[in-house]
Amino acid sequence: MAMSDAAPYPDFSDRTVSLPATIARNEKTVRDGFWRKLRRNMARVPFAEHAVAVWYCAFDPATPVRAKGVILAALAYFVLPLDVLPDALLGLGFTDDLTVLLTAISLIRAHLKPEHYDRARETLAAMRDGRA
Repeated sequence: MAMSDAAPYPDFSDRTVSLPATIARNEKTVRDGFWRKLRRNMARVPFAEHAVAVWYCAFDPATPVRAKGVILAALAYFVLPLDVLPDALLGLGFTDDLTVLLTAISLIRAHLKPEHYDRARETLAAMRDGRA
């Protein structure tokens, strides 16, 4: 594992470093459940465009591993059925998910590109039209 000279921990920007177990687990959770949960709750998720843009950012090869880790943790929180406010609570159920997502966005904003939002809008339009 590559180690930085300046710090006693792995340099996650080094492409030879494999993903830590937590990031890998979050990636599996997101890959397995993100689209299913979004489709099932599309009408109740007012932040869908942000969530999909962040998903595209997470799987963009240009996004650094540290940013991917933050994004995947936020998206895994959205996907997992147990959270602070149950998603079934009308009007409040997704507020905690939104808070987690917006916090993640604030931390990785430099890596979230206009192309990610363009793809998100295209994908959501296709989903609404039944093309995806």
